[in-house]
Amino acid sequence: MAASKPVEAAVVAAAAPSSGSGVGGGGATAGPGTGGLPRWQLALAVGAPLLLGAGAMYLWSRQRRRREAGGRGDAGGLKRNSERKTPEGRASPAPGSGHPEGPDAHLEMNSLDRAQAAKNKGNKYFKAGKYEQAIQCYTEAISLCPIEKNADLSTFYQNRAAAFEQLQKWKEVAQDCTKAVELNPKYVKALFRRAKAHEKLDNKKECLEDVTAVCILEGFQNQQSMLLADKVLKLLGKEKAKEKYKNREPLMPSPQFIKSYFSSFTDDIISQPMLKGEKSDEDKDKEGEASEVKENSGYLRAKQYMEEENYDKIISECSKEIDAQGKYMAEALLLRATFYLLIGNANAAKPDLDKVISLKEANVKLRANALIKRGSMYMQQQQPVLSTQDFNMAADIDPQNADVYHHRGQLKILLDQVEEAVADFDECIRLRPESALAQAQKCFALYRQAYTGNNSSQIQAAMKGFEEVIKKFPKCAEGYALYAQALTDQQQFGKADDMYDKCIDLEPDNATTYVHKGLLQLQWKQDLDRGLELISKAIEIDNKCDFAYETMGTIEVQRGNMEKAIDMFNKAINLAKSEMEMAHLYSLCDAAHAQTEVAKKYGLKPPTL
Repeated sequence: MAASKPVEAAVVAAAAPSSGSGVGGGGATAGPGTGGLPRWQLALAVGAPLLLGAGAMYLWSRQRRRREAGGRGDAGGLKRNSERKTPEGRASPAPGSGHPEGPDAHLEMNSLDRAQAAKNKGNKYFKAGKYEQAIQCYTEAISLCPIEKNADLSTFYQNRAAAFEQLQKWKEVAQDCTKAVELNPKYVKALFRRAKAHEKLDNKKECLEDVTAVCILEGFQNQQSMLLADKVLKLLGKEKAKEKYKNREPLMPSPQFIKSYFSSFTDDIISQPMLKGEKSDEDKDKEGEASEVKENSGYLRAKQYMEEENYDKIISECSKEIDAQGKYMAEALLLRATFYLLIGNANAAKPDLDKVISLKEANVKLRANALIKRGSMYMQQQQPVLSTQDFNMAADIDPQNADVYHHRGQLKILLDQVEEAVADFDECIRLRPESALAQAQKCFALYRQAYTGNNSSQIQAAMKGFEEVIKKFPKCAEGYALYAQALTDQQQFGKADDMYDKCIDLEPDNATTYVHKGLLQLQWKQDLDRGLELISKAIEIDNKCDFAYETMGTIEVQRGNMEKAIDMFNKAINLAKSEMEMAHLYSLCDAAHAQTEVAKKYGLKPPTL
């Protein structure tokens, strides 16, 4: 089996092996070329379909034998990557299209010959750019052609559609292509031309169904049709996500996710445990005596709720502190903004972050943390310039803050600025030598640079670096997880599996590790049952793990179980933490829907596991 593609920087999460949160600084966000979407370049390299990008259902790793030069395509006489602009001189093959027999054969052939002559005349007009005259000739051919000559008649309709296309009469194009497809259901050229017409008419669903049929008929070998599929999937995804996200109910992530997120910060005041003097009068120490009461504060109650993992009450308690303009107003603003980000409400988070950043009298670490989180939010929103500005400002106002360099290093990886990323990780390590995660991420950055540059000596050096990190920090689960990703790239599957096991031993409640281990079973042993068992375990551990539902849905698509795949994608959509992530998931769901419709209409199905 060929080596899998490298898992992109989306696995470089600050808190967990691949939390992929994209909120604040706790998860990788987006980089150029990725469409700004976390985790989306995770390849299911299982010897069959390969998932890559928003048009996931259209890219497959199964290599098909290329057609011989000049050969005919699937049901339409197309060459690979042909432009499909010119009219056809011959009809597409179709069942029952042989020459007629019987006493009226001579008359029918005369009629067909006259129709072919009209078509040929139309082709000449077409090539001369005289499209109105061409349409008249094709119309004559249609009227002359015997009705039982399906293949010839479908060609005449398709040629007339080509002429209408040159005149940008998209409704007529769609109507004639429909006639052609009714006569020859696997007519690739007519299906693709109708798809383009539907695109112009803004009939996205119909466009997607047609181009899905084309992709399957062509064996996913024509870039032109796959690009259209990808384009319409993205448009549909964005359109649906915009509406859904606007009206979605805020959803608190799982406690495991929240704890992993906060563990990515070491200089974050709001995530530190409460001091004894800060505790409210309701809190009791182990001896049953009341702890020292400093004051009654919404922020302090929110902090106490954090310790109790009663996260649903935090935003309301912070709001009480803010409304009262209490002593901890800056802290309350930052904590409220953080939880707005966690529930996927960036619009509500930004004003709070802006206020904290503008409070010159506020603790510098509060302002730096707010800049980190706003910068990460901007990156998730595909605004890398604003993101970079915020991280740089954070470094200026708090140059000794290790979190700044840690999270800016992740940003630089996503921007493919690996040398700068390594420099930031080095600075983080200088400030906090015990930062195992920064050292593991530095190794991953160096490995990624070596892998993409195909530099074998640097790859070996990076792999050695991983060994040193896990030896020095044997309790760093992230180190094992990132090393496992690199080992998988190098097809060292057994050792990668061992690394995931160590990660699970250290963090048995980390759902994403089970997903990655499940994917490894598919790639390594083609063990579908074991892979699905592990991904199901991830959902059992954390029923809010959107990554697990997304992965399960993708596998079900590849197995041909579209109904179950759609159910999985819908569950992931309801858990999406950003509009952009939701748009991607809608793209996957729409692709599965389209394949279902194409199977019903034309009996067409892509290859399955």
